[in-house]
Amino acid sequence: MSTATLPEGDWIPGFTIRQPWATCILAGKSPENRPVHWPWRGWVLIHAGKKKPEPAVLRDPLVATAIRGRELHLGAVMGIARLTDCHLDRGPEQCTSPWAQRDAHHLVLADVQELALPVPATGALPAWKPAPDLVAQVLQQLPGLRA
Repeated sequence: MSTATLPEGDWIPGFTIRQPWATCILAGKSPENRPVHWPWRGWVLIHAGKKKPEPAVLRDPLVATAIRGRELHLGAVMGIARLTDCHLDRGPEQCTSPWAQRDAHHLVLADVQELALPVPATGALPAWKPAPDLVAQVLQQLPGLRA
């Protein structure tokens, strides 16, 4: 990724996602499906929730391929991404991603960066404001991003 600058004075929301979906995002999953529209755009911390994934979900071929060889961290910030769009499902003709759920809001993510060392954190739904020291620990691992 090229060097990007975070807007001065802005904060990066934490975005809690259950496993295995958080790991799937790091492996290229987009969009992320949500029941409601998200109005903001910009950088978000990708946080894996603490709940263990359902075994049946792990057997889904799309999921199994995405997570193969990856650890499913729980209760940690695993990466950062730029939320570029949120729109209601536009049908299979326009929303062609195999990850797109029909009748859901699609959060389009770009510039996904995985952390080498996930940072333990407590998240919340739907999004949360992380402590400055947590953001600093994340950004320390991403020298291409400047606050």
